[in-house]
Amino acid sequence: MSEVNLQTAVVEVSEADLPLHCPMPGQSAWDSHPRVFLPVEVKGEALCPYCGTHYKLKGGASQRHH
Repeated sequence: MSEVNLQTAVVEVSEADLPLHCPMPGQSAWDSHPRVFLPVEVKGEALCPYCGTHYKLKGGASQRHH
């Protein structure tokens, strides 16, 4: 039996998904851990500290300044 390594899972998201949180609605593990917000717009990518899912922002880091 093969094991799924969640740390290798990569999910590409768009600015429409911001603010980004893990798990996202529709993911198979949507209730597997507490919702955590991830600052993917800062560096263009972020890792979930609970499950290790790697999120990448389409187009990279945001050029917008708040």
